[in-house]
Amino acid sequence: MTGTPDAIGALLGTGPRRPVPLPEPAERERLRVRYGLGKTETAQALGISTSTLTAWEQGRRDPQGEGRAAYARLLEGIAAQLGEENVPPEPEPEPEPEPEPQVAVVPEVAVVPVPPPMQRVMLDQHPDGSLVMAEAAPCVQCGQPSVYRAQGRPMHLGGFCRPAAPAAAAPAPAPAPATPGPAPVAKPAGGRGTAGGAARGGKARRAAEGEDWEQAAAARFPGGPLAVVDVAADGRGLVAYGADGVELAGEAPTGPGVAGLLEWALRARLGSPRLHRYGKDGDPLVVLTDAAATELGLPPAGRDERTQYVARVGRLADTHQQVKSLVKDGWQLTRRGFGPWARIYREPEAGRRQCVQLCVLPWGALDGGGWKVPEGLAAPELARLLGTYATRVHTPRGSTAVSGLELVTALRPPTRPVRTGSGWASGPVEGSRARAFDAAPPEVPDEHPLAAEREDDAVLVTEAWDWHRPLTDREQAAPFAVGLDVNMAFLAAAGRLNLPLSGPVHELDPVFDKKVPGSWRADLSGLVLDPLLPNPFTPDGTAPTGPAWYSTAKLAYAVELGADVRPSEGWLRHESGPYLDPWHKRLRQAYVDTMAALGVPLDLADRDPRAFLAAMAALGEGDPAELAVLGAIKQTAKGAIGKFRERPRGFGYRPGQRWAALDRPTWDPLVRALVIDTATVNLHRKLVRLHAELGIPPLAVLSDCAVFAAPGPSALDVLRRPDGDLSTALRLGVSPGHVKFEGSRPLAEIRELLADGANPARHIKTGGLVSADE
Repeated sequence: MTGTPDAIGALLGTGPRRPVPLPEPAERERLRVRYGLGKTETAQALGISTSTLTAWEQGRRDPQGEGRAAYARLLEGIAAQLGEENVPPEPEPEPEPEPEPQVAVVPEVAVVPVPPPMQRVMLDQHPDGSLVMAEAAPCVQCGQPSVYRAQGRPMHLGGFCRPAAPAAAAPAPAPAPATPGPAPVAKPAGGRGTAGGAARGGKARRAAEGEDWEQAAAARFPGGPLAVVDVAADGRGLVAYGADGVELAGEAPTGPGVAGLLEWALRARLGSPRLHRYGKDGDPLVVLTDAAATELGLPPAGRDERTQYVARVGRLADTHQQVKSLVKDGWQLTRRGFGPWARIYREPEAGRRQCVQLCVLPWGALDGGGWKVPEGLAAPELARLLGTYATRVHTPRGSTAVSGLELVTALRPPTRPVRTGSGWASGPVEGSRARAFDAAPPEVPDEHPLAAEREDDAVLVTEAWDWHRPLTDREQAAPFAVGLDVNMAFLAAAGRLNLPLSGPVHELDPVFDKKVPGSWRADLSGLVLDPLLPNPFTPDGTAPTGPAWYSTAKLAYAVELGADVRPSEGWLRHESGPYLDPWHKRLRQAYVDTMAALGVPLDLADRDPRAFLAAMAALGEGDPAELAVLGAIKQTAKGAIGKFRERPRGFGYRPGQRWAALDRPTWDPLVRALVIDTATVNLHRKLVRLHAELGIPPLAVLSDCAVFAAPGPSALDVLRRPDGDLSTALRLGVSPGHVKFEGSRPLAEIRELLADGANPARHIKTGGLVSADE
């Protein structure tokens, strides 16, 4: 049947239809996950099923029609926000191709211009960092409409452009009137006419951007990383204190309700700059005092799940008026809901991220989780405490353990934009963990589904030492016992430590290689060591009695001690690197800076050991806020390592089920094992040196604290050599890995503890049968 002229004319009148461009399937999923959207909520917004969205992200189905247009709009909006924080890198210049044979062109035929290659996209921004937007116009690279501008010209973000076909190529449109913003980025000298010029220009641009991105990121947040909001002294309205403890200038926090406070936080430009070029800026943190929470209408903590915050539940009910009010105003909550640490966000406007984190003090946000905030601390002092932690470590995101893990990701972002033949795609950042891997059966905790597949003795047991032994005759005659504690032992062990970056591979009879992180089954029962020292290959310090699973750190030390290591099997990672090194460096500097602020500089022990011991003894009399920061830094390091083997928690978990933490790239119990084992090996190596140098073995060890019999109650009575100098086997000092004085007790008390089967190292600080951490 022949179509009617009117119908055909209507089709032709609409002009040629081109498919709306979309990123590659893998990039679609990365953008959604990076933005924090779940599949269900994304599918609902698009009006499709979750299975359809999964097929789109896996490339099994291609979106069509209005659904494709809506999907493209969503992805481009997400990428606009992420593009503000992640400027794609300049690709290395490719070698020029061999010249193709020239073909004669008939003069009467017009030559169709070939579109230029896809250029690196740096979108125009306003002074506040938001993207310049204007009326949709054809992109100069692909011809499809775009509301964004680059140097005043319509252009898409990377990954959304598709080069136009030569036949459809058109002259570039005149530059659209530019919205006021930063001056266009000048093209690098050297031109792009030759490979040499491109290389010089690309290197120059990359060098300039390498120097500028940190300054540009910091300039976006003049308000600082956080604010503590309290009721004004006159009781009229709210007042906000910045990270330095000073009242923030400008507009005061206003209502109505929580939504108004969120709007204020965005207008005040609170937030923190990213710590890595390919990372993301930190969302603003607003801390609510008890009075401020009441002023904003938040309910108190109680037992009524419908009207109050219930600690057991950990969140307000979704039917609570406060939650409904936020949703009505266009805000959304994460799956954690509205709890003590609430993350509240909404759709980005003008390509700018809109997300605020609340810390609700009356709901116990800082009552535990590694935080030890002094009681009765005024709002300005609390702001200074949290601001100091945010500046030196990271903006708090929950417990210190959660904040420590967030710091790992901030310093090692998993992905970065990579130039491909069709646009931009997601690629891994060198040295980072880009995706989650299941651990090996010997490494997982008992709750993990893989634990059901292993034998009872096929477990990698990695815990810190808890060891003590009977006293020798020489020790019985000593008047005192002195405890020395290693500063930040786990943090010190993490520096430059070779850690896994890929999943485990099972191998039988592997040849041991200390450069390959993994778990190895070997027999170390034949290795004879000093019985006056704890054995480094078991948590209780006794000698192993047969084959067992060991991490690479332990087996490498066995080789160092002379063992003939022949593993029978192993779960090995063949991609590895110093994953935690940036994290180690930042936390180490934070710890050293905080100790200096408390009057104990880094070099004090080397200059004057007695002055160092006196300063450490007076440490508790220092600034309460700085002391709280010091404690938080310690817990951050310790808690983050524990998070790599986080067990299931919360209601409704059943043994054998998977839990949410297993899907994080930062869940890997081998990482925890390697850090703890390296700390154990480091301490054992030092104890061997001290025993050889001074003839003083430890009588008890608990984790990183060793107790020695001594002629006096001071650390100098343990470390002083016959020539008067101090031993460097255990070096006194502030630096992580060095030791400090932990406590001393008369030896008579130590005998009583040993008689009761207690570990003296647990009680050396407080005495009696109550440990310092109880």
